[in-house]
Amino acid sequence: MFLKRTLSMVLLALPLAAAALQVTKPEDVGLSSDRLKRINELIDRRIASGDISGAVTLVARRGRVAHFEAQGLANIDAKKPMSKDAIFRLASMSKPVTGVAIMMLVEEGKVRLTDPVSRYIPELRGLKVAVVQPARGAAAAAQSAPQFYTVPADREITIRDLLSHVSGLVSGPISTAEAAKVARKADETLADYIPRLGSVPLEFQPGSRWSYSPGAGFDTLGRVVEVVSGQNFDQFLRQRIFNPLEMKDIGFNPTPSMESRRATIYQKRDGRLQAAVNANTQPTPYFSGAGGLMSSTEDYLPLGQMLVNGGQLNGKRVLSPRTVEMMGSPHAPDSLPGRNPGQSFGLSVRLVSDHVKAVSPLSDGSFGWSGAQGTHFWVDPKEKIVAILMVQTSIPELQRDFEEAVMQAIIE
Repeated sequence: MFLKRTLSMVLLALPLAAAALQVTKPEDVGLSSDRLKRINELIDRRIASGDISGAVTLVARRGRVAHFEAQGLANIDAKKPMSKDAIFRLASMSKPVTGVAIMMLVEEGKVRLTDPVSRYIPELRGLKVAVVQPARGAAAAAQSAPQFYTVPADREITIRDLLSHVSGLVSGPISTAEAAKVARKADETLADYIPRLGSVPLEFQPGSRWSYSPGAGFDTLGRVVEVVSGQNFDQFLRQRIFNPLEMKDIGFNPTPSMESRRATIYQKRDGRLQAAVNANTQPTPYFSGAGGLMSSTEDYLPLGQMLVNGGQLNGKRVLSPRTVEMMGSPHAPDSLPGRNPGQSFGLSVRLVSDHVKAVSPLSDGSFGWSGAQGTHFWVDPKEKIVAILMVQTSIPELQRDFEEAVMQAIIE
């Protein structure tokens, strides 16, 4: 026990290899050690109640890590302890990575936010919009899906529409059902699949409302990156973002080392956690900008720290401060149908635009996003905080409780 505790203390004192950030005493960055323990208590309660198997949590402030803990199990049946270097499926926490990639191309003058997507993917020109056709009487009861007709889109969908989820591209029941008719095959690439979305009607007129596009919108952005850069999306991310920021344990296809550290995905059914079938571990040629990445907690940290630093980390600049500000601005304001009070949407990230209306402890201007398996992160430019929650069971209430536990630990 003494050796284990000593080793743990030594590791805590070392700089984080990927992010080159020093671990510090919480009080040295204006956080309370005692109050940060409430994060551990929160996770312990959720484990004890059978809501999650385990978690990794990380809080950094002013460029230094003040809290980094692994709790519970990565695999219940094997009784495998959760480790700080456990690998998690990021799901939609992949989207901010895609957002950064697009904004790099915007800075280089190769893409404009106002560009029609069809400039890069001609098949997405002249899209139609689905309009529900009301059914009456016995016919309505017999319908298994809404009946609809199509009208021309008022305008073309743009890069900004995709980044802020106001495009209508596979963003609701009609478009999802129609997209299933041209579903992607296992061996297809972005280049193979994305053009087929041109046959799918939009859910609504572009820009008229906010509705989340779980896959198609950001996969399309990934294809835009490929067309503009001449590289496949995986190569672009590795060369332009992951390598410069020293993010080694992140990618679409896990290395053997990453695979051995995968945390099991669980779903709570019939009152207990049941293992979900983990995604196919065979290498995939489909690099989903919407949800395909997996990463350790430590390796996602440099992305967040780069954003809170205004676009640079360890002397390597990825984006300009103005571009980061643009990402965290309300492109889809909370007044737009589909958004919640005080919660606008920026470019690939949720934005707290009014913490009082949002009933949120986060500062106005905080932004981040989450994943379907429960992963969650945000950056707070005002308080210089990066916070990451890694779990593999989706519990939205846990994400909100984690935000509260982090922010109440600020004492100066």
